[in-house]
Amino acid sequence: MIAPVKQYICVTLSYWAFTLTDGALRMLVLLFFHGLGYSPIEIASLFLLYEFFGMITNLYGGWLATRIGLTRTLQIGLAVQILSLIMLLKDASALTVAYVMLAQALSGIAKDLSKMSAKSSIKALVPDQAQSQLYRWIALLTGSKNALKGLGFFLGGALLAWFGFQTTIVFLVALLIMVLAIGFFILETNSGKASYKPKLRDSLIKTDRINRLSAARMFLFGARDIWFVVALPVFLQSQLAWSYIEVGSLMAAWVIGYGAVQTVAPRITSLNGALANGTALFKWASLLFIAPCLMATGLYAGLNPSAVVIVGLVFFGLLFAVNSSLHSYLIVAYAKHDSISLDVGFYYMANAGGRLLGTILSGLIYQQYGLTSCLLMSALMIAASGLIARQLPVPAD
Repeated sequence: MIAPVKQYICVTLSYWAFTLTDGALRMLVLLFFHGLGYSPIEIASLFLLYEFFGMITNLYGGWLATRIGLTRTLQIGLAVQILSLIMLLKDASALTVAYVMLAQALSGIAKDLSKMSAKSSIKALVPDQAQSQLYRWIALLTGSKNALKGLGFFLGGALLAWFGFQTTIVFLVALLIMVLAIGFFILETNSGKASYKPKLRDSLIKTDRINRLSAARMFLFGARDIWFVVALPVFLQSQLAWSYIEVGSLMAAWVIGYGAVQTVAPRITSLNGALANGTALFKWASLLFIAPCLMATGLYAGLNPSAVVIVGLVFFGLLFAVNSSLHSYLIVAYAKHDSISLDVGFYYMANAGGRLLGTILSGLIYQQYGLTSCLLMSALMIAASGLIARQLPVPAD
């Protein structure tokens, strides 16, 4: 049997590889199709099935993991991502919106199977009484994942500029095949299996604290994606004339920095696991609320848009990272050992729902009203997240 620390490292490395390719694929699709003349709404539509099927996967992927184990669902996620990438190895003229949406749907399934599996695995490796350790391990996994996602953004933009779309896809496929093959020889196969056989309806029956935290998570991630995933890169390219590499580099630097902050969130919050609760979430959400408000004010006042975006990204990223880490810790702490993947899957279904809502609104609001309006809507969603989470108890209650 693999020791908990070694198992944690193996799971994390597999998740890192997936995240790197997922970030690169997101930037590839966004920049490549914007270069072909697609509108912001059309670009946003490419990711709708990605987020929608992510919701479905989180809801029922947790049920699947209780039966076949978290390692197997993680490996299935890697395999499905390989398939979604291979689908894009067609001539550019054959890559219609509907076809790319289908490939992105598979990628959404892969992403959320991998995320649910990796984060659920940690609960099985940490004793209930070790809440501070659980907080640190969750923060490290989440932060390092986002740092790799940021690197993937840069990789996607750079490889697209240097080698083209199809060559980049081949590179990403080769990386995932190598990681998947290694995992078959290293990872434990029984992690996360339930001692009973849960029914599908158990995926929807949750405690009040999980329902409340899930709703708060939905609004939190909707608040990020409503301006970051479509509106911002299109704004940088179309309004500020930034190149592929410049756009990819900025977004990569932001996500890497945001991930780095997540890894040290327990130190920033000055909370051990036993003290994290709804009051802490409300406080940090209130601080985050200020960031998009200031950015919108700066753009409306006619300040240098590049400076507003860069400074605002730093401020927003720091605070969003702390909010996200607290959320990620609490769902794992609240979840029951024997149904960890069901509870975490439900929570990340809400997370995917927030991204779906944010992606739709990002393209729609940006095309109709501009980036300033996207930022104001972001502030409203942050406020909703903080208010919903305010009454959450500490995990030991």
